[in-house]
Amino acid sequence: MKKIVTIALVAPAIFMLSSFLPNQKLSESIKRGKEVYALQCQNCHMEDGKGMPEVNPPLAKADYLKKPNKTLINIILKGQTEEITVNGKKYSIAMPAQDYLTDEQIADVLNYSKNSWGNKIPGAVTPAMIKALRQ
Repeated sequence: MKKIVTIALVAPAIFMLSSFLPNQKLSESIKRGKEVYALQCQNCHMEDGKGMPEVNPPLAKADYLKKPNKTLINIILKGQTEEITVNGKKYSIAMPAQDYLTDEQIADVLNYSKNSWGNKIPGAVTPAMIKALRQ
């Protein structure tokens, strides 16, 4: 009987802890991503993520960030030269590849962008996703 009570008390605690850990990892990634953004992205997309009107697209409340993670990762790895539409406005300035960033830095900056400036876009990006596309 004692074992059943112990299991009944411990099992929910383990479940709650395991559901907290992914959120904690995402929070840590977002925090690191803010630093990467400040060093690598902020010059064009601005501190507030609103971009430069008619020049660089916004990341704040950007429908474009709802694209599949694979698309977003490839833009950072390979750059963007085609015209894109963000929130109904067209942008045609090229974005250079940022393939010198580590897998973790790319994952972190995407997680930061997808969870900042009014964005709440599900689907965390992991370094393993970047590694798979980098090859």
